[in-house]
Amino acid sequence: MAFATRLVNREVILDKCSPLFQEKNRAAFDKLWQLLKPPVREVVIGSGDRAKKVGGKLVMYRHEFTYVNPTVIAIDVTDDMDEDTFKSRVKGVDGFTYIYIGRNLSLDMVAIRSITNDPQRFGAAVKRFAEMTNLPAILCSFNPEVIENGLMIIGKNRPLIYAASKENWKEMADLAIMYHCPLAVFAPNDLELLKSLTRTLLEYGVEDLVLDPGTFPGEGLSDTLNNFTMIRRLACVDEDPLLGFPLLGVPLTAWIGYQGQPDIGTWHETWLASMLLVRYADALIMHSLDGWSQLPLTILRENIYTDPRKPVAVEPGLRTFGSPGESSPLLFTSNFALTYYTVASDLESAKVDCYLLVIDTEGLSVESAVAGRKLTADKVSEAIKEYKVAEKVKHKKLIIPGRAARLSGELEEITGLEIMVGPMDSSGIVKFVSEKWSPQTTA
Repeated sequence: MAFATRLVNREVILDKCSPLFQEKNRAAFDKLWQLLKPPVREVVIGSGDRAKKVGGKLVMYRHEFTYVNPTVIAIDVTDDMDEDTFKSRVKGVDGFTYIYIGRNLSLDMVAIRSITNDPQRFGAAVKRFAEMTNLPAILCSFNPEVIENGLMIIGKNRPLIYAASKENWKEMADLAIMYHCPLAVFAPNDLELLKSLTRTLLEYGVEDLVLDPGTFPGEGLSDTLNNFTMIRRLACVDEDPLLGFPLLGVPLTAWIGYQGQPDIGTWHETWLASMLLVRYADALIMHSLDGWSQLPLTILRENIYTDPRKPVAVEPGLRTFGSPGESSPLLFTSNFALTYYTVASDLESAKVDCYLLVIDTEGLSVESAVAGRKLTADKVSEAIKEYKVAEKVKHKKLIIPGRAARLSGELEEITGLEIMVGPMDSSGIVKFVSEKWSPQTTA
């Protein structure tokens, strides 16, 4: 019953119930899968620990249920790039990292594009890529011979084949089946053709599909957003099985024919990518690798794919910064992740030696927690005892956030500590400590 409850809440997956995979229980597995399978199929790109899942969405709107499988971002390289540029871009994707409220933001894939339409040059580019990294790949060409040369090198790593169209679908389907790789379906601004191709490919035996209805910047932007929205609506609301697949957007198209300043081109591609992120794209192919382009996109992605039913929180407890001793300042804050990491960053950058007591406020910020009675004098007192603060410091002082000033009187009565009301913002902690902190208790 406990497992069934977690299954319904999407906290575990059906694959974890090993008895269902016994032959005698096959009918039960099929029945459960029909009840639980998401309207948008989950597709795996890549292999091993770097593999990425796309799709698998259960609902159209985020407030209905947590989104799963964050949108993957692929950066392109081409088979006509010089070796230094090629390597620099692959290393840039592999090394992109940023810590945001305790989470590591990164880029996910490399899209290898055939510009020359030469199978040998494309194969050489794919080989160069494979020698550098084990990141998942997207092989991009409408020429089956070009794609096959790439698959001969990394086909076992399950790259995404991009793309099958009405002209080449059979050859691409044969390659997808032969190498057991997912296949993108391309039908620009034609949903009926997209459905027709999907039906044909499914009947042919290709199961793992990714849909690309076309990405059109400029005057075609409204069509782009409408197509993405309608496909996801038809899948999640109308349960159309022919459109229940992950969606691929290509903001890279913002560069096609563009002759202006590179920074402006990057800006156009970035806002196009951000619109596709919030309009159901499960994967993006981009060109820009600039930090000022990718950082806001990865943060936006992180925010969209958090659980809307609960705030992002860190574990409560007593943290140390620098090399604090028994006379070092003692502060507290809430366990709302954004609050905690902001305070922690300010303390670390200023090299303040102190103790920070993180109170369990159920993921609420200080001000909200005080207003909602999730942060009370009793709770602070209990945390001081639970985490044995008295064993760390010998003074009788506690610096509290300025936004929790209303608790100061009650805290003094309950804890017997001298309460010092700190600044309203953590950026003021350094100045506050340097000017007002003394471990001796005032009379």
